[in-house]
Amino acid sequence: MNKLDVGLKAQLTDYNTAAGLLTSSGKFRISLGLERIRAVLDLLGSPQDKLDCIHVAGTNGKGSVCAILASVLNEAGKKVGLYTSPHIFKYTERIQISSPSPLTPPPRGGRGVLTPISDDDFARYVFEISAIAEKNNVDLTEFEILTAVMFKYFADNNVDVVVLETGLGGRFDATNVIKKNLCSIITHVDLDHTERLGDTIDKIAQEKAGIIKPNCPCIVYEGKEAYYDRAMEVNAPLEVIVPYADISNLALKGAYQQENLALALAAIDLCFPNISQDVVQKGLQNVKHPCRFQYIEDKNLIIDGGHNPNGISALLQSLELNYPNEKRRFIFGCLKNKDYKKMVQTLFSKNDEVYFYHFNHNNSASFKELKEVCPVECKEFTKETNIDFNDGKLTVICGSLYMLAELMEFFNIKI
Repeated sequence: MNKLDVGLKAQLTDYNTAAGLLTSSGKFRISLGLERIRAVLDLLGSPQDKLDCIHVAGTNGKGSVCAILASVLNEAGKKVGLYTSPHIFKYTERIQISSPSPLTPPPRGGRGVLTPISDDDFARYVFEISAIAEKNNVDLTEFEILTAVMFKYFADNNVDVVVLETGLGGRFDATNVIKKNLCSIITHVDLDHTERLGDTIDKIAQEKAGIIKPNCPCIVYEGKEAYYDRAMEVNAPLEVIVPYADISNLALKGAYQQENLALALAAIDLCFPNISQDVVQKGLQNVKHPCRFQYIEDKNLIIDGGHNPNGISALLQSLELNYPNEKRRFIFGCLKNKDYKKMVQTLFSKNDEVYFYHFNHNNSASFKELKEVCPVECKEFTKETNIDFNDGKLTVICGSLYMLAELMEFFNIKI
């Protein structure tokens, strides 16, 4: 192999180069629709048709539901593929697969460890799929490339079941290219991404209902007309859960996990009824889903990715339930296309110490914009602001995941 070939191979397996392609102006955009993803998957041999999927949509909670499902199925010895978004630090976080534990080899192929796709594999798949798409004049978005990578990677690795989270909406989301599934799950629905999904909850519910597949069961948090209509149209059994599961054994904290756990357990009972309760409970103890009401003990700190009004209301409910008497310090930031006025006016009380952070994102809400709608005294957080994590206050860093990643790196917070 000559030097040129060595250099080209190194470039095509370089994570940073692949990430740069995904964040380029030509790819980093939202363009809903299934034509492009179908076209490239056809060119790849339709890997999605070789997979058994549990498909999860919703406004809030879908990431937690996916994390719970993946942990329980992994504990049961299934080879699990987990696809979620967005990531916190690296794109590879979005595509995970069960692999044997490096410490304790699982009996008969039993419990492994959910492990992100390697940097080299990620880059190789990204460049391979991008090249095929370009050669055939298929103009893929960032999310479509990632989704194609996920389907191909999981099919190549012969996973038993894919836990599949939608990116945006449902009906025209790239993940919805699958023709059937083990079941669909629709979590709590609220107003978010209204510019693309509709300006009422009913319109948004119609978009989410698009993941309900012909003759495939669907489990929902609440019985909305759109779900009943779609289920009847495609002859899909519909189950509305009682959203109050016992979360005492669940590693994820937050009162809102009651409904997420109820949805996940209903799916386990439906799709894998032979998994024992002992295995289920072990799976619940091992769930990992960073930045969802996550407590960092050495800093007396909560990190939470609530980035819309429903998520912020859930955060406040969990704080009042779990930390009712603690004085609170907030560092908050969000994207300006979110309903930040409602979030700010919901979350803070007059005795709270409140900081707003204009983080490094071109759509980040500025300190001035947040201050104008804030009902309590607030300050601007900068990298020069002195925060004493040992002063007895509970610090809560919350809002956009883009901001969380930036501040976690700044404060050297490991998760």
